[in-house]
Amino acid sequence: MSSQSFADLGVSKPVVNALQARGIESPFAVQRQVIEDVLDGRDVLVQSPTGSGKTLAFGVPLVDLIEADSRRPSALILAPTRELASQIVDEMEAICNARALSIAAVYGGVGIQAQAKRAARAHILVACPGRLEDLLQRRSFTLDHVSHLVLDEADRMLDMGFKPAVDRIVKKVSGNRQTLFFSATLEGAAGQLANSYTHDPVTHVNKPAPEKTGKVEHRFIHLSHEAKVTSLLHELENSERGRTLVFVRTKHGADRLVKKLSRSPQIRAAAMHGNKSQNQRQRALADFESGKVDTLVATDVAARGIDVADVTHVINYDMPEDQDTFVHRVGRTGRAGADGIGISFVLADQARDMQKIAKSLGLSHEYEQSGAPVSIHSETHSRKPSRSGGRGSGPRGQGGGGQGGGNRKRSNRGGGGNGQHPKQGKGRGNGQGGRRGGDSGGRGQR
Repeated sequence: MSSQSFADLGVSKPVVNALQARGIESPFAVQRQVIEDVLDGRDVLVQSPTGSGKTLAFGVPLVDLIEADSRRPSALILAPTRELASQIVDEMEAICNARALSIAAVYGGVGIQAQAKRAARAHILVACPGRLEDLLQRRSFTLDHVSHLVLDEADRMLDMGFKPAVDRIVKKVSGNRQTLFFSATLEGAAGQLANSYTHDPVTHVNKPAPEKTGKVEHRFIHLSHEAKVTSLLHELENSERGRTLVFVRTKHGADRLVKKLSRSPQIRAAAMHGNKSQNQRQRALADFESGKVDTLVATDVAARGIDVADVTHVINYDMPEDQDTFVHRVGRTGRAGADGIGISFVLADQARDMQKIAKSLGLSHEYEQSGAPVSIHSETHSRKPSRSGGRGSGPRGQGGGGQGGGNRKRSNRGGGGNGQHPKQGKGRGNGQGGRRGGDSGGRGQR
């Protein structure tokens, strides 16, 4: 079964060639499960985790089911976030071109008129519910000719409160449509939604075999905002670290941070986020895998395509949004039996939320060993060095608060109390999730 090719599944030669041009030769498990049923016109319910290749599981057959002369839009893909919508377009653009099809995304935060024009001309429309409803109310186009409906990350759309909007949108699509429902879970509300939207569906559950995991040592470092860059430099200039993933909250923040890191001759960094083209992201990932780049600064959505061996450190430069995001981030290390280190920077106003995340993951001991939060006062006033090894006495302005010595020899840097690291944790991150889903699997495909 593992030797099955896209051609064996019934995928057209132009699409197979387009995939091969991107280095995608063999289908992932979820793609082997789903593609033939979709090509046969069946409704499908698919439960599959992040990183499993879901986008091409619906994208590949969808492109083969639509003709260049079809009325537009012929297919609608609903996604919960702008970032995911953009990534779906990036992932499908090459295979759409191979069949002379156009694809466009609609989401909030950008000019609506130009977006409306592109959407009206597109065979395949990838949309966030809110902006799509805005465009439909403006009568920019209709959904009268949509014969294929995809709900991607349906559980996330429910979590984000989009069910009423999705219900209204689905009612505007023909009842004779083919519906493809993809979700991390098919239980509870997601399962009820799936049953209401589909007709006689085929259900597929994709559960990748668990991999051997190593131990992940968790460290929580309390510091001031002004000390974040210098503290990160200190961590990255440690000769004992290998490939390192640094997570940030925003795309612009990733670019700014890479510029600052590039000033150090010991660090070779690149950024990976949703504003980068598919080729740019693939190049950054290839450089990271080859060792040309040793530090990859990524946003959460972009990082869903990262499945790189031997990541020794994951650094939460910006605090994760929730427990799932923490698990997804730190799960990039401690894989295939290798040990890893997860480091989280914690600002004073984030201490309570981070403590809750740590507790939910069984990391209370590690968090408690990290010392007390840096006071708000230290974040809003200039810090003067203390002769007793207090605030700001660590190397590179570690932002230390003099709250006592570290627990590990390596963590007692310059006597700065809040730069210390706790004892080795037994928790690990091997799951998926995150605030903004972008579903990618393996190298170069989602």
